[in-house]
Amino acid sequence: MAATCRNQESVNVTLEHLGPCKKLLRIDVEATQVKGAFDEVATYFVKNASIPGFRAGRAPRDMVLKRFEEDIRTEVKRKLYSDVFRQAVKDQKLDVIADPDVEEIQFAPDQDAKIAFTVETAPEFELPEYRGLSAKRENAKVTDDDVERALTALRERKSNFNKVDRVAAAGDFVVVNYTGSCEGQPITALAPAARGLTEQKNFWLQLETGSFIPGFTEQLHGAGAGDKRTVTVDFPGEFVTPQLQGKKGTFEVEILEVKERQLPALDDEFAKSWKAETMHQLREGVRGDLQNELNGKVHRNVRTQVVQGLMDKVQFELPESALNQETRSVVYNIVAENQRRGVARELIEQQKDEIYAAANKTAQERVKATFLFSRIAAKEGIKVSQEELNMRIVAMARQYQMTPDKFAKELEKRDGIRDIYSQLLNEKVVDFLQQHAKIEEVEAKPA
Repeated sequence: MAATCRNQESVNVTLEHLGPCKKLLRIDVEATQVKGAFDEVATYFVKNASIPGFRAGRAPRDMVLKRFEEDIRTEVKRKLYSDVFRQAVKDQKLDVIADPDVEEIQFAPDQDAKIAFTVETAPEFELPEYRGLSAKRENAKVTDDDVERALTALRERKSNFNKVDRVAAAGDFVVVNYTGSCEGQPITALAPAARGLTEQKNFWLQLETGSFIPGFTEQLHGAGAGDKRTVTVDFPGEFVTPQLQGKKGTFEVEILEVKERQLPALDDEFAKSWKAETMHQLREGVRGDLQNELNGKVHRNVRTQVVQGLMDKVQFELPESALNQETRSVVYNIVAENQRRGVARELIEQQKDEIYAAANKTAQERVKATFLFSRIAAKEGIKVSQEELNMRIVAMARQYQMTPDKFAKELEKRDGIRDIYSQLLNEKVVDFLQQHAKIEEVEAKPA
């Protein structure tokens, strides 16, 4: 389907719909306007060109035109294309979201110019009712059991590990050397990045279900220092190393030491090691921290429900360029986070298909939400100030241990400033949606 109009007396525009978010603008510019553009640019060059032997603006016109022929042609195209494209977009009321692909069909000083611009536009959809979205908020309270579990975790962080002269039992720690193989060859032959599974020296293991590889530690019960065990395991189907998923592994294990964990007593001395004066003060501090964490979880859950409620109300096609750009951004963040956690580059490369699939799914949700939020922000007058943007950049720079200026330059390399602006705008829209949502208070479900 095509629509034709004239946005200037000498310009003819034809609009074709190539898809829900893709349009083709065919623009014909009459030769008179093309010649006028050449004359305007040529005059500028004649007045300002610098040619050896002549003062600026004094060189013969023909000499300037010949010497700068290609520069003049390039500048005419840049200006003419930009002007007619911008006017066509305005006249056709298009919400263009990315730079166009330009096809030059015909262009010369004494001819009509014919140009085709393929553009991606924001999706067209009816904004659903976004006030009064439903959500449930749990009245969640920290229990005494929650506090005790947290205190136990703090005690474990202050543990002493005493070497014992007996065989290992459930809950003990053992220090081992081991070598691993799969299908009769070292594990690295199948999974080059899995060097840690192929061999370890002085490796600590706790004898509890689920520790390390499933089924591994259970086979070390009853072993003492100096003992050797052959341990066989079935690598789970969702194991972190794809090449080993669903396969059997064999480990030759030598027990070097058996260690027993000794937890510190829950007394005021222990409390002081965590910057509290008394155990009562420590308990109350732990309870407060847990409640703040729980409140944050409940808050995030409400926001998730509200956003999902909005997303479920409308479906529309997503622009390919926006989806690809967001997918690349998500992939970048996933890889960067894995690298910060020390994940080997080889392992990241092995999982690139899984990373991309997960990133694409996340990107679809984000891009859809961004277009919805943008429409709501425009309708409600929600904006992000420069001060708010600067504060977020400073906070993120601190998180990445970089100066704000250096972090801002890194962001500019990948258009990250716009991403942060979009994040802030989205957050403010979600704040608005939450403020106007219908929230039902419910009792928390048992853990």
